[in-house]
Amino acid sequence: MLKLLFSAALTLGLAATPAFAAESVACPAFLDHDLPKLHSKDTVNLCDLAAGKPMLVVNTASHCGFTGQFKGLEALHERYAKQGLVVVGFASDDFNQEAKTEEEAATICFKNFGVTFTMIAPSPVTGANATPVFAHINQQAKAPRWNFTKYLLNEKGEVIERFGSTTGPESSKLTQAIESVL
Repeated sequence: MLKLLFSAALTLGLAATPAFAAESVACPAFLDHDLPKLHSKDTVNLCDLAAGKPMLVVNTASHCGFTGQFKGLEALHERYAKQGLVVVGFASDDFNQEAKTEEEAATICFKNFGVTFTMIAPSPVTGANATPVFAHINQQAKAPRWNFTKYLLNEKGEVIERFGSTTGPESSKLTQAIESVL
């Protein structure tokens, strides 16, 4: 996608402008993928969503003892979105805790917990088949060992800190880390 934008900018003579140059380098390649949104025909490219912004990336599951963290993740999204934080949940069945259907997972996220942050359709977050986002994250930090592992990335896409499942979204350690990258 960025290649197409760059090519179009060259054609229009815009590549030399500082704004375009800054935008084109702001998004790491591992984010430049069209990912299916949870229970939707739409896709999202994380470069479009989060280029140059800090992100909180979370692997989620619908039937897990930590599923209640959706409420706290939504609160973080509401609290910090205007300051630039992007929260993205990746539904995953790597630990056999995901809903049987995407429709059920969507109901749990969107209706039961009121999630408005971006949720990606069920996809692997560990091993050789991990999504490109998690493949990259797993190279920088320890791969998720369970659901609701949270990764705080800076605006360059570097993992600043990993928070395990037992660190809830309301944790002062997590909120302090978020505030340090805003």
